[in-house]
Amino acid sequence: MSDTYGSLEPMTDSTPVAPDSPAARSTDTQSPWVTLEQVNALAAGTLHERMGVRFTEISRTRAVATMPVAGNTQPYGLLHGGASVVLAEGVGSFLAVVLAGPGRAAVGVDINATHHRPVMSGTVTAVATPIAVGRTTASIEIVITDEEGRRTCTCRFTAQLRDAPPSRGSDSR
Repeated sequence: MSDTYGSLEPMTDSTPVAPDSPAARSTDTQSPWVTLEQVNALAAGTLHERMGVRFTEISRTRAVATMPVAGNTQPYGLLHGGASVVLAEGVGSFLAVVLAGPGRAAVGVDINATHHRPVMSGTVTAVATPIAVGRTTASIEIVITDEEGRRTCTCRFTAQLRDAPPSRGSDSR
């Protein structure tokens, strides 16, 4: 994705943004350079595909993805806590990439999770929203809910925002 970055849009007024960050310099509220189809296509052959993660929304203000409980359980039949963290890191990472800006990348450096209640069936939904975005770091909250809208897990994800590496196949000399 490092060679597909485009222009970025502004954060909502309620999100703290560093004055010199890419988010502070942007002017729209959507991410025209990345579509849901592109984000979901990137899952081919990855852990997201194996776990059934599917993005349903991506913008500068939030990212949303779903995951089935079936196939992502621990031996007692409950949604595995690690599966929730995979979902949270994925949705947080894609939001961080959008927030990083053109020619930049996001690299996860920290994630934590608090599991609030078990889930035994259905689908869970993760909603990632920025907490604070600066020039070199983004902090993102991810709330995972069950089909009844009950909070099952809360995560905080931190990403380092940095220059993107050269795209594959390019001559860096």
